[in-house]
Amino acid sequence: MPRQHRRCSAATPCGCWGSPMTDAPTLPDYLRPGLDLVFVGINPGAYSASVGKYFATPQNRFWAALNRSGLTGGRECGPGDEKWLFEHRAVGFTDVVKRASNSASSLRAADFRAWAPLTREKLLAASPLVVCFNGITGYKWFLQYAESRKQDDVALGEQPERLGDSRVFVAPNPSPANATYSLDDIAGWYRRLGDLIPSARAERNG
Repeated sequence: MPRQHRRCSAATPCGCWGSPMTDAPTLPDYLRPGLDLVFVGINPGAYSASVGKYFATPQNRFWAALNRSGLTGGRECGPGDEKWLFEHRAVGFTDVVKRASNSASSLRAADFRAWAPLTREKLLAASPLVVCFNGITGYKWFLQYAESRKQDDVALGEQPERLGDSRVFVAPNPSPANATYSLDDIAGWYRRLGDLIPSARAERNG
């Protein structure tokens, strides 16, 4: 059953709170109402969880692509800058599954059944302007286990469905294991993501 980790509280959101917690390390959520954007990974990598930083392996292209995209406002960001982005750029972070592993391929259906509905609840509560899933596969798993629907024809970019009031965008997975997309490709998709935020804000404030 879901239980609260001893370090966390509802007032201090964390990947542990309200989740089927184990004592294994994971990454904290950076979620609150009023965010422009939340990045959603499949699950934390074991190394990233051990150091407490998102996309911490040097080979991961997330930070390099983000810096090229303009979403950081000109600041060069890297692992450990999640809090700065959260506080100064209204950018949050979470994962479909909070259990860390060396590879997402080691996740099982039970992991998604346990975690994806909780991630959905947290995203609905935060209600960012845009939710960006890093990878088509992660978004498909989210739909299957959090929304109870299978969808085989997911494409990159803005999705026709919304998550509550949030627009949904799918970008390439920046993992080095995803050789289909180059760093420039990923940065280009993040630029498209950034272009979506002003229209989402205008609609929300409309």
